[in-house]
Amino acid sequence: MKYVSTRGQAPALEFEDVVLTGLASDGGLYVPETIPEFSQEEIASWAGLSYQELALKVMSSFVAGSIPEADLKDLIDRSYSTFRHQAIVPMVQTGHNEWILELFQGPTLAFKDVALQFLGNLLDYVLKKRDQKVVIMGATSGDTGSAAIEGCRHCDNVDIFILHPYQRVSDVQRRQMTTVIENNVHNIAMKGNFDDCQNLVKASFADQSFLPEGRQLAAVNSINWARIMAQIVYYFYAGLSVGSPARKVSFSVPTGNFGDIFAGYIAKRMGLPVDQLVIATNSNDILHRCISNNDHSKKALEHTLSPSMDIMMSSNFERMLFELYDRDGAKIAELMEDFKSGSMTLGEAQLSKARELFSSYRLGDDEMIDVIRDVFENCEYLVDPHTAIGVEAARKTRRNNDVPMICLATAHPAKFPEAVKKAGQKEDPALPHHMSDLFDREEKCEILDHDAQVVRDFVASNCRA
Repeated sequence: MKYVSTRGQAPALEFEDVVLTGLASDGGLYVPETIPEFSQEEIASWAGLSYQELALKVMSSFVAGSIPEADLKDLIDRSYSTFRHQAIVPMVQTGHNEWILELFQGPTLAFKDVALQFLGNLLDYVLKKRDQKVVIMGATSGDTGSAAIEGCRHCDNVDIFILHPYQRVSDVQRRQMTTVIENNVHNIAMKGNFDDCQNLVKASFADQSFLPEGRQLAAVNSINWARIMAQIVYYFYAGLSVGSPARKVSFSVPTGNFGDIFAGYIAKRMGLPVDQLVIATNSNDILHRCISNNDHSKKALEHTLSPSMDIMMSSNFERMLFELYDRDGAKIAELMEDFKSGSMTLGEAQLSKARELFSSYRLGDDEMIDVIRDVFENCEYLVDPHTAIGVEAARKTRRNNDVPMICLATAHPAKFPEAVKKAGQKEDPALPHHMSDLFDREEKCEILDHDAQVVRDFVASNCRA
């Protein structure tokens, strides 16, 4: 399997090279040269497989020619051995044909664990085979950082530097990152917002001259194709759980950087009979504005009670544009240049196609709090603010009540006590046992100005020999 850039000018790469490269040399994102497809009969034959067995079926085509099946199986088994629930991603019913897919059963209580536990093991495997060391530099709006650190903390050949926006993540999210005291783990609280962190990381990938000799940057955020690949699996797992492929299934996805819902789109392309894909956003609603009004323009970022979605530049939307424009790399490069100046506009045919593929909905903080309260009062199930937005988006945009609607629960409610208490809970939701002492642990974090040179100097001086 070869991988190509969304901007059409970078060389095609093998899977292992894509895992280590991150952004393509032309600034684009790597995608498979072809999307694997499965027949309805083959998908039906997967019913009853464990999550790990299903992951092997789904992922094998994407790594063909790079990783032997026995090695891939071992990577998958080790990656999901850290999850608290044997189903890995269990489902809970909250209404008629309405389900919550719990993606937070991993070690850091967020959906990012599903991909990043796998990516950490995958990186270790590839780097040991090549006798190579890399520097991971990533930006997080809350959950990616802790999941990436947990996945890579024991990697001998990785130094990891995670940037989060100073004072703009929850206390639990921050402490999950800053209390990991390892020689290869470095947390940077950068003064600015998530987009500032993400832009600095992207610029660093474009010019890596600041790194020590022999090192290169590797990506753990959702620009890394391996993360998208790992996320595709739970769409198939959830669909099979409610009767697919014999019946259609819909998904509502709390959406910030567009990686999670793009994985759902790829699952549909691979043969899963998906009826609706719902883009659920908070007041930072560029994706909703794009789908509903063809308004993909930058606006001031708002600080909300669903901070993991406080994003105005959704990196993975470029992958979707590549598909909407029939893989025309030159056109994507042109669109991304337009967006740099503040706005881009989709062509009529592409907008029409996007609206066929996606529904969208926007929810503010006050309405989101009402949803947390409503779900709890009706079925005594507590959702986090991001999941609440997904639930309401599903209810408001749903076209067919006979089709199961699965809302992706992206985080455990204990990570967002402020929102949960505003919804009427008298006490902070309890952290799971393995994290019960989180607020007693030592923290280690560097607070830096929004200055690229300062950040790069810190990275360069803290890489291990």
